[in-house]
Amino acid sequence: MKITLPDDVKQIIETLEQHGYEGYAVGGCVRDSILGRIPNDWDITTSATPQQVKKLFQRTVDTGIQHGTVTVLMGKEGYEVTTYRVDGEYEDARHPKEVTFTANLEEDLRRRDFTINAMAYNDSEGLVDVFGGRADIEQKVIRCVGNAEERFGEDALRIMRAVRFSAQLGFTVDPDTAEAAKKLAGTLSKISAERIQTELVKLLVSPHPDYLRYAWEYGITAVVLPEFDRTMETPQNNPHHCYNVGEHTLEALRNIEADKTLRLAALFHDFGKPQTHTTDADGIDHFHGHAKISAELANDIMHRLKFDNDTLNKVKVYVRYHDLRPELTEKSVRRAVSKVGADAFAEVLKLKMADTLAQSPKWQPEKKAYLKELTALYHTILEKQQCLCIKDLKISGKDLIEDGMKPGKEMGEILAKLLELVLEEPQRNEREWLIGKSRELRNTEG
Repeated sequence: MKITLPDDVKQIIETLEQHGYEGYAVGGCVRDSILGRIPNDWDITTSATPQQVKKLFQRTVDTGIQHGTVTVLMGKEGYEVTTYRVDGEYEDARHPKEVTFTANLEEDLRRRDFTINAMAYNDSEGLVDVFGGRADIEQKVIRCVGNAEERFGEDALRIMRAVRFSAQLGFTVDPDTAEAAKKLAGTLSKISAERIQTELVKLLVSPHPDYLRYAWEYGITAVVLPEFDRTMETPQNNPHHCYNVGEHTLEALRNIEADKTLRLAALFHDFGKPQTHTTDADGIDHFHGHAKISAELANDIMHRLKFDNDTLNKVKVYVRYHDLRPELTEKSVRRAVSKVGADAFAEVLKLKMADTLAQSPKWQPEKKAYLKELTALYHTILEKQQCLCIKDLKISGKDLIEDGMKPGKEMGEILAKLLELVLEEPQRNEREWLIGKSRELRNTEG
């Protein structure tokens, strides 16, 4: 099999070979090339030691020299060149206590996680595929290299990676690999929140975010996202629903674009339902106030998983307002957009549509028609450039100070009241009228 190597990678490998060392492109770049994808990066493995690699290339960086990795700089690009190695004992279910360099490529490939990631290539030898990675790609299978329990015992994060690769590629997980994942899922508690977050996000933004189901079946979510397990145990005996809360969530994930914040919002949007679940005298389930609780849970989970504040704040808003249902009048929608935020409202509309598409088909035509009209009113408000927040007012705190008002809490209250009046009647957003009204409000309160 022929793989087209980038010129820089080819040059690095040729330089290694000219000096009596072996060199191969290895891992994900080989996998992606076989799949017909453009690799994100190219990793190189070699029989040369880090010090030998450094002698061969003018510009290098010691990025992980204790584990055998040197970054070789070619122009503006950097390529990780790692010495063949055998990992020692793993003490923390994540990192080997020590690594031993080896001159044997097969020994290096043997330590890798999955067969599809344990292939190497260069133009001299062609594809080196000791563990059947190419066959597993053809059969669309995620399979551990060698003994699955050993691979997962070395690095627990591989358990999540199995499901993530499955979701990214649309592959099934080999039964032995799946059984080992179920057996060792509890060891994920040893993995850092940041690494769990990375794998979760990659799964969620994949072409198959609903493969989160397998994370649940293997016991992964019980460790890293127990809130999801509770949704899978919460029924929705309600005419508007045809799935339990968890199944509804998986369906919503399938029906929203692969944007990080939107997929997270779709995941969290109903996490408050188990807490707010009630059943009336007719046996109908209700979840009053679930959006607020869901937003609070989203906040807690995202803090726990060390998400950045920007992502956290956006997702919280989308979740908090996903159940907002203003009347289809310009005034009501204007107030709703003001409450949510003009930019965030566009994302809330997408979440509402995904939510709708995951509900009972009987009510979908009516709900889609509502959303279509709601969206049209939202765009009308934007096109008219109507005032939606204090910053949109044709008056500012500076204007009020110039009109004799002292800075302080009262000024904020006056501006908030002016915004309320303008939301009611957008044509009132004129400087002279607002100045006059602010005087009137001050005199009334005085």
